[in-house]
Amino acid sequence: MSRKVREYIDIADLQSLDGLIERLQEVRAALPAGGEAEVRMRGDDHFGRRLTVSFSRPQTAEEAEHEARCAHAFREARERNRREAERAREEEGHGRLRLVG
Repeated sequence: MSRKVREYIDIADLQSLDGLIERLQEVRAALPAGGEAEVRMRGDDHFGRRLTVSFSRPQTAEEAEHEARCAHAFREARERNRREAERAREEEGHGRLRLVG
């Protein structure tokens, strides 16, 4: 089963309604079938506003390979950190005095 990837297209700096409609039609024509597109207004008054079109597409083989490599490296780093923390806790425990009363 292939994963879906969320893709975003920002539409900014359009001065006319005709320009906006034309750009949205271009985006719609380029969408993959079943992309489940959504349009949202993003931004603020300080940095400006823009329309963002988001849609789902199948993950490419290259993306899946990269994700698998990253996941493997993440698991190795997590295991290495766990072992180092465990060793530090053990060393810390041996350096303490235990009072028996």
